[in-house]
Amino acid sequence: MTHDHDLVLRPTEAQRAAALAPPPGRTGGDLVVETLCSLGANTVFGLPGQRALALFDAVGRSDLRFIGLRTENNAGFAADAYGRMTGEAVPLLLSAGPGALMALPALAEAAAASAPVVAISAQVPVAGLGGGRRGHLNELRDQSASFREVVKSVHSARTPSQIPSVIAEAWESALTAPPGPVYVEIPEDVLRDETVIPQVTGVDATPHELAPRPELTAVAAHWLENAARPVIIAGGGVIRSDAAGKLRLLAERVNAPVVTTYGGKGAFPWTHPLSLQSWLEDRHTTDFLEDADVLLVVGSGLGELSSNHHTFFPTGRVVQIEADLGKLESNHAALGIHADARLALQALLETVAEREDEAAPERVRLLLADIAARATPQAPDPDPAPAPAPAQDPEHQLRLLASIRAALPPRSPSFWDMTALSYRAWSAFDPKHPNTMHSAQGAGGLGYAFPAALGAAVAEPGTPVLAVSGDDGAMYSIAELATAVQHALDVTWLIVDDGGHDAPRETGANPTRPDFAALAASFGVPATTTTPQSLRTDLTKALKTPGPSLILLPTPPHP
Repeated sequence: MTHDHDLVLRPTEAQRAAALAPPPGRTGGDLVVETLCSLGANTVFGLPGQRALALFDAVGRSDLRFIGLRTENNAGFAADAYGRMTGEAVPLLLSAGPGALMALPALAEAAAASAPVVAISAQVPVAGLGGGRRGHLNELRDQSASFREVVKSVHSARTPSQIPSVIAEAWESALTAPPGPVYVEIPEDVLRDETVIPQVTGVDATPHELAPRPELTAVAAHWLENAARPVIIAGGGVIRSDAAGKLRLLAERVNAPVVTTYGGKGAFPWTHPLSLQSWLEDRHTTDFLEDADVLLVVGSGLGELSSNHHTFFPTGRVVQIEADLGKLESNHAALGIHADARLALQALLETVAEREDEAAPERVRLLLADIAARATPQAPDPDPAPAPAPAQDPEHQLRLLASIRAALPPRSPSFWDMTALSYRAWSAFDPKHPNTMHSAQGAGGLGYAFPAALGAAVAEPGTPVLAVSGDDGAMYSIAELATAVQHALDVTWLIVDDGGHDAPRETGANPTRPDFAALAASFGVPATTTTPQSLRTDLTKALKTPGPSLILLPTPPHP
């Protein structure tokens, strides 16, 4: 009798020949590259450094496309966006010590947004590991410890034979729901020394599916179909699991209004009769959600930005579908369903009965009308407050967002830095399609938009991509204008120059800044200084022009 676990894949004649006569001069770096290629990688991001030269030399001998950025943090942001756009694990290659540590902010954002980045870092030689303090350049007592509280999992290879299995293990971890960044560490001499290990050809790293338990979805379905006022909150997990279609079917079946979190924008059609859009910081939206007798939360932990800064307190039953076990019931008691959003929504669709509610679209319409009226008042206030600076004026911001939306092709992705216009866009911008609007709201660091947009342009060549930054966020990424030119990437960078950190002058948060248009021109990037009135025209032209471009929108700073 033959059991399934006794079956072993036998090598082909070609594989046998390659194994018996591997090419000469191969190193541990080649084992890394061969493993990545065997896993399906075709593009890698990173920045060469001394400890990792053998790894980058191996990349140069391979068919992998290498996208080198000017700082490790920006390389991490680009890899993050590539992973978000493709849903694939993406390698980020780093050197040791400061080179590796520079990527931590980007990996923190990838962790918050569940982007499957596989960071592979060099280390000092094996003899310098373990806190021996031998004085190696780039030496840290425990480099991996710096990453352990940031990434999803940490892996290390200390010999050449460990490399394929360690990378495959990390790859599988990065892709298994909830996806996220992982960290792999390999000493310099293991990467550099020649190896007699055969070429890597048969690596498997199939991610595990996270299916819901049927007794839980049965209860959730019963609650939904018998609810009087069901409401759905759709988070980023719906986008990551490609479940927007299933979400729409479920919402229509039970006639439940849907609000999307900032990370879940695009998960539900903006203009759908049941769409509450993304006005999560509006108190009336919070009241609407609190009034639900059954609240279905899909792919969100209801963190600070998804709960109106923790002022949201549901009064009815809560069902939470979440792939990240640590987020399950972390903020509110719920019927917690630990599952991938796509699989859980499919289970509900197979279980829940149709629910009639002709009043639901009208309740949604009234709420949105009220929000719109307060966002753009029609009558003058008899006792107006001091006028806000233009950069902070909601009406001004809404006009700018309308111009951006009109200029941006519906399926073009946009990437938003942490700046005043982005904060308004979280609520007010219509992304048109799933997975087309991304921001740094996961971890909240500056400098995300432009390098992330470059990564998206690599993932989707021929598609114009938009990056939106404030003047301070832009300063983190100026060096990547060289990257955009080097790879002829179709990214238009809109910089809203309001002269500060979106903070009053007395905080000292108004540093000197450059002439962005002149600086872009020095890199050979076409630059246009625009106005609110000409923004739509200038942005449309830039997005239609191949290659990188910069649009500068000066905005008067705080008085």
